[in-house]
Amino acid sequence: MTAPKRVGLFGGAFDPPHRTHVALAEAAIAQLQLDVLHIVPTGHAWHKQRPLTAAEHRLAMCSLAFAHVNRAQVDARETLRSGPSYTIDTLQELQSEYPGAQLYLVMGEDQAKALASWHRAEDLGLAAIICVASRSEPHAADSSADDSPKLQGVPLQRLQLPPSPLNATEVRDRTARGQSVSALVLESVARYIDQHHLYQAD
Repeated sequence: MTAPKRVGLFGGAFDPPHRTHVALAEAAIAQLQLDVLHIVPTGHAWHKQRPLTAAEHRLAMCSLAFAHVNRAQVDARETLRSGPSYTIDTLQELQSEYPGAQLYLVMGEDQAKALASWHRAEDLGLAAIICVASRSEPHAADSSADDSPKLQGVPLQRLQLPPSPLNATEVRDRTARGQSVSALVLESVARYIDQHHLYQAD
């Protein structure tokens, strides 16, 4: 089999993975014509103040959430590392695993806003094309390009995503209040959250 030539990395806490995560993955695969998209739950999230749910649960929920997404592959590598999880390390590993492939770093707008603070941020744009999912309407061709986010002078490619206010915090908050989250996450993920008593109030 020919090695994939267009390889995506979509990382995050996925605590839990929700419907917008799935939509973003589907959009990235279709719009970037990816051969494979690695879904990479973070291990030790150095940039997050709250403790993450155990990696085994986040990996299991990702396997459920992305099971139907062709060419998406849940990747546990960052949860298996000791020390902080850095995206640049994962990109460099993927470069070694897919020699000659074009790498794409896929993220949401919230992640992009903090991109300059990431570990070795200046190297990210050298290792991969950075693609940001925009939840706003596409701008006209003659719109000001100055609004496009940049990292050390590297323009970020846009992915179009239907407008959605979903975020993992809302899922956790609703669960803690005993409210249904079936509209926010896939049914299989909602069942997993319930069966394992995740995000419930103390």
